[in-house]
Amino acid sequence: MSQPIRLEFPPRDARAELQTRLQNAPFQHAEALLSGYDLLQRLHDRGVLDLLRGGLGSSDRVISIAVDAAKTPEAINATRNLLILSKIIFAVEPALLGEVVTAVPRSLAKAKEQKPLSLWQLFKKMCSQDTRRALGAILGIVESFGKSLGSGASAQSLEDIAKLGCVVEIERRGQ
Repeated sequence: MSQPIRLEFPPRDARAELQTRLQNAPFQHAEALLSGYDLLQRLHDRGVLDLLRGGLGSSDRVISIAVDAAKTPEAINATRNLLILSKIIFAVEPALLGEVVTAVPRSLAKAKEQKPLSLWQLFKKMCSQDTRRALGAILGIVESFGKSLGSGASAQSLEDIAKLGCVVEIERRGQ
């Protein structure tokens, strides 16, 4: 009858394996290490490491200053305005915004190249269906803004603003 073969593995030494990997790392990752050293040297040359070290050393003071700055009415209003503007940007279709982004530099370049339009040319442009459509949209926004500036903002003006996809907090005078 046959006898089973005993297979015994030597105990695994995890520290020795890590030491071997650490010794081989400079050879396997030489380019990455050199790039990392270069980055560290550039950060040191520009004083960024000193700035980070100082920031970590006085992190409580930095946080205190940031919190004090964030508690100001201006920072609160800026945050609210940023949220409202982000809602407007999110509501605009990307294709429309892309057209505006390409049209602005093109129009400015064209305005630099040629002499100003005559009154007749301006009038012809104003009669264009696309110009009237854009002016109508802009005037609707301006009208809603004007209504909200009134002393007693009516429910109708709030509905107009809501149609634009904006949430506006109206502060009453005297509060």
